[in-house]
Amino acid sequence: MKTCAQTISDYAFRSLGYGERLLPRSDFTLCEQFTLIGSGMIWNIYFGVIALCTGFFFAVALAMGKNSATWAYRRPSELFIFVFRGSPLFIQFFFAYFLFLSLKKNYDFFDPLTSAWLGAVIVLFCNTAAYSAEIFYGALRSIPKGDIEAADAYGMTGWPRFRRIIFPTMMRLAWPAYTNEAIFLFHATALVFFSAFPARGQKGDALYYASYFADKTFNPFVPYPILAFYFILLTLVVIWVFGITNRRLNKHLPQAATAKLRVRPNLIR
Repeated sequence: MKTCAQTISDYAFRSLGYGERLLPRSDFTLCEQFTLIGSGMIWNIYFGVIALCTGFFFAVALAMGKNSATWAYRRPSELFIFVFRGSPLFIQFFFAYFLFLSLKKNYDFFDPLTSAWLGAVIVLFCNTAAYSAEIFYGALRSIPKGDIEAADAYGMTGWPRFRRIIFPTMMRLAWPAYTNEAIFLFHATALVFFSAFPARGQKGDALYYASYFADKTFNPFVPYPILAFYFILLTLVVIWVFGITNRRLNKHLPQAATAKLRVRPNLIR
């Protein structure tokens, strides 16, 4: 019988291809389930962090495009946001995989797109960019006109006005809602296991291992609560990190006037 320390040593990084290759077959212990599901969380964190960090910049560009008076910028931004906000994330995974698979058949260059580490991240990137862009657009429209007029009075135009006035104010207004989007994005990474993107060599995410234990033990009431526990911990970390950023964005304001983060996760997107 392995000790818990030996189990952690064997399986802690199995989802990345390191450690014991074979999964446990019988006599599953709580330590094995906690360790393997926690190992799979590495992929969920990877999906969420990469999509969130890259999607942030694209979302700002989409929000500015949607707010633009120029048709060539506004219409494509509105269309992109409408398509990815108007369709279920699972369907986006499904169609993206078969699109990438078609490209792969014609050009070997597109082979990485059929793997979850890249293809699924692209789908999550587009999805969170669309939702975040709508949040930023609403904040952009809520910027007090007095701030813009004051910037004009000081002779600020173009990039200096955006960098010093528009962007910081937009972030302060949007940040509480954007925090909820970030939380939902990390929760949505669990859909990668159910999507068409395959888990290569049993190197899946947290839900992959939770489903494995549920199937083998015929008891879902142990692995799935463990999975929920890990996502709750991840949510607390996201709230903490975004809370620090929120306080920094509002550090010039009195404490009583600082916008409080109110976490309202979406149950269905």
